[in-house]
Amino acid sequence: MTDTSIPTAARTAEPAPASEPVPAPVPAPSCADDLADGLVGDLVDGRAGDPAADPAAALRPDAELIGAAVAAAGRGMIDRETVAEVVALCAVAGEHLLVVGPPGTAKSEAVRRVAAQLGGRYFEYLLGRFTEPNELFGPVDLRSLREGRVEFETAGMLPEADIAFLDEVFLGSTAVLNTLLGLLNDRVFRRGGTVLASPLRVCVGAANHLPDDPALAAFADRFLARVFVEPVADARLEELLEAGRRPAAAPVRPTDLLAALDRLAAAARTCDLDDVTPLLGAALRRLRAAGVPIGDRRAVRSQRLVAAAAVLDGRTAASARDLWVLPLIAPTADTQALARDTLGDLIEKAANQSLVHAAEELSRSSAARAERLTRTGAELLAAHRELPGGRDARLRLEAALREIDAGFAPADLPAGLAGIRAELVAAVAPS
Repeated sequence: MTDTSIPTAARTAEPAPASEPVPAPVPAPSCADDLADGLVGDLVDGRAGDPAADPAAALRPDAELIGAAVAAAGRGMIDRETVAEVVALCAVAGEHLLVVGPPGTAKSEAVRRVAAQLGGRYFEYLLGRFTEPNELFGPVDLRSLREGRVEFETAGMLPEADIAFLDEVFLGSTAVLNTLLGLLNDRVFRRGGTVLASPLRVCVGAANHLPDDPALAAFADRFLARVFVEPVADARLEELLEAGRRPAAAPVRPTDLLAALDRLAAAARTCDLDDVTPLLGAALRRLRAAGVPIGDRRAVRSQRLVAAAAVLDGRTAASARDLWVLPLIAPTADTQALARDTLGDLIEKAANQSLVHAAEELSRSSAARAERLTRTGAELLAAHRELPGGRDARLRLEAALREIDAGFAPADLPAGLAGIRAELVAAVAPS
């Protein structure tokens, strides 16, 4: 009889044991230096403190570590920072992401850059009508076949990937999609006599448009979060052209960050959702009443995104600050816009220190805008000190100042953003 148990040696994404020492935060550097490229190395090498005294303290270095890596992945990608950040959110939540947009809108590039920053094994494939399962899951093991067993060689293929990107995901054949369903649902690859636990943290599917075929609805529903992208706006074409001339940022750390990602994922599974549950229930009822189709499965699993947002913000308990993730579960671009409008008062104070662009885009809140402007200003100041001065650098600093002043009255400036503004003013002042 064929042994169908999951191999104990299979590589899985198990969290670190609870007794394993966890990192504590390092002292906060200055406003600008806190977000410079050297932050990641400092966080890894400079851990200290007593996490037992403050459980959330153990999360903050890992949250900042992942936030810095995702920021590096998004740097130089115009208007695709949200895609990069939601990939990290879904990896921590243990959910999958669907990115929908026209061809040539950098869907694959955004995922590729995040994978390069986080490390681990990355698998990417473009599906078509005639894609064979072996192209994704591996060929038949001929040695086992000669012995009468049908097993598969999965080395370097999707079942052994940590992060995966499947382009034109809805074009796969029935055989491909059926096998993929089990992998996405259970993180277990089953085919023939091969049963293998998969280390897959997140699978990102991409498509030019949502499928019209109702038969694909069940498969599409496995992608809890959805991001819709459009070509870069005309007003930012110069930025796009300039960014296209620059190479992608090198990984911020020579070793992978999957251990930090897994610690955050473990924390998300135990995140305290008690206080936010009434708000979450009210939000989901409001979405359904507004005509946003939210099934029971998506409603229940939305809690995973809320918990992931909380731990990436350095907290062990979720709050209203994390409800910005809810528009992600709306199935279409129109219903996502409707969700943002419907939940306006519930997410008006939403924000996230690690995922500043996604939180702002999905909530439109002033708190999220302040977080994003604080990070943007800090990065500009860090670059201004390292690079030769010039008209271009000055214009960028002045543009950041104008955006801060347009978005906030002086009396309403949060303390962190006020500090960044003061540094920007000093940087552009005539010497």
